[in-house]
Amino acid sequence: MIVVTGGAGFIGSNLVHGLNAHDRDDIVVVDNLERGEKFFNIRDANIDQYLDQDEFLDWLVENGDDGVDAIFHLGASSDTTEWNGRYMMENNYAFSKGALDIAIAYQIPFIYASSAAVYGMGTDFKERIGKERPLNVYGYTKALFDRYVERQMQATDSQIAGLRYFNVYGPGETHKGRMASIAYHHYRQLHAGATVKLFGEYDGYSAGEQKRDFVYVDDVVSVNLWLLDHPQVSGVFNCGTGAAESFNEVANAVTRHFGYGGIEYIPFPDDLRGAYQSYTEADLNALRAAGYTGTFRSVSDGVADYMKWLDANAPASRQGG
Repeated sequence: MIVVTGGAGFIGSNLVHGLNAHDRDDIVVVDNLERGEKFFNIRDANIDQYLDQDEFLDWLVENGDDGVDAIFHLGASSDTTEWNGRYMMENNYAFSKGALDIAIAYQIPFIYASSAAVYGMGTDFKERIGKERPLNVYGYTKALFDRYVERQMQATDSQIAGLRYFNVYGPGETHKGRMASIAYHHYRQLHAGATVKLFGEYDGYSAGEQKRDFVYVDDVVSVNLWLLDHPQVSGVFNCGTGAAESFNEVANAVTRHFGYGGIEYIPFPDDLRGAYQSYTEADLNALRAAGYTGTFRSVSDGVADYMKWLDANAPASRQGG
């Protein structure tokens, strides 16, 4: 069987569907459905069982040597504005350590979600473990776990692979609220009026020209499935397109798809000052050197695919994915 923690969430639910497409339905989804609308993300998925996250570590101790082929650990609080350090460390760091330690004991391949948030305002996007400069508690929990992983890799031959996700967007993210992608927010804004909103001038960038590496969730799933098929590959790898594109490009891709709409620039919010990445771009050299040859959609192509999906699934997307 295959375990997917965070399996009802954004990337996790897309991975579950990706596994289904590869003829795997022996899937154990682990999540916290306190936000019950997330069930929309997996209501049509084929899974073997569901576990609450509070049950998972005990379940894994009891079942880890009974046919668990791999663990995809995607469960975490991804709120970059959450400053409750105790909660974030318990949920993102301590829980991840517990899951990894059990996986190592049973030699279960362990593929987990890290984040480009570890890089902070730096401009060197190489996977230099221990050189991270996160700007928020979320990024710190991810950087700290990456450092723990690096130490554990030296003591085991089983696969441990981390993916530092850049700005992922696509189906299944609507429950994320403020943390949903800018492409999704633009879709909602355009359907509520005639404009989409972007931050104005900030951090030396003109209005809307802050740049991120925006990566479509289907491409992220492809990297995860490749790692599953290549258990000899371990390491911490960036997962993005390798190209930074501006927020203006995202907005233009949305309005171009629908054939109408303009951009309204709004003042940069005070609560994000000093904790916001104005530029990210994945360095893919390590992932390519490991053997991954898959391609990644551009913003223009990925946003167009996403807008088509949102239009086709509008009632479900308004509820939770």
